[in-house]
Amino acid sequence: MSVKAKYIIPELSVFFPCHNEEKNIENTVNKAVLVLNKITPKWQIVLVNDGSTDKTLEKAKILAKKHGNKLKIINHLKNKGYGGAFKAGLYNSKYDWITFTDSDGQFDFSDIKKLIKKQKETNYQVILGYRAKRRDSYTRILIANLLKIWNFIWFGFYGVKDVDCAFKLFNKKVIDQVGKLKTDSAITSTELLIKIKKLGFKWAQVPIGHYPRLHGSSSGSDFKVMKKAAIDSINLWKALH
Repeated sequence: MSVKAKYIIPELSVFFPCHNEEKNIENTVNKAVLVLNKITPKWQIVLVNDGSTDKTLEKAKILAKKHGNKLKIINHLKNKGYGGAFKAGLYNSKYDWITFTDSDGQFDFSDIKKLIKKQKETNYQVILGYRAKRRDSYTRILIANLLKIWNFIWFGFYGVKDVDCAFKLFNKKVIDQVGKLKTDSAITSTELLIKIKKLGFKWAQVPIGHYPRLHGSSSGSDFKVMKKAAIDSINLWKALH
């Protein structure tokens, strides 16, 4: 058996949006690297430091020294929110296949193999992970369910089990066809999927694991975050109509 035969995807870019994840980022990246070295000969990691006020950037620089040109840092001096960090990671991903996940350790990066397997089975260019059992607070789960209703009311968008799940796989050609995204908030994933659907691309959905956050806290239920998502939704609706 040749060395190449063990790989399951030709090349893969991975990006991690990071905000105050000094206690999580090293472990998250190191685990991802172990998986990447087994599944692909060509990989890239993009760390987007979104205005962190802790030592996330310092930790990222240590990782960059360790992994050389395989790890790129995008540094936002001010916090741009999840959507802004998401877009920075997406647009700086250079390989034909792109995935992303959160830097807080709530996902097992080895689940990328499930997404790749589904892609090979379906030949779809978009594969969506969904949390089979979500390990979040009741507040965050409630907000996620309200987001589904919100997306249906505003955009007639439905059928995605877990729209804000931070584990998806895209072909770069799809992202290039979508073009620049307009939103900068928690609604950005919705915008991306709406535009992918309008272009006629199909997707498949795959259950993945989800685990409790060990360090730090999420900003997903913060009032300012929700307010920004609401404003972005209104502006997106206007842009689509």
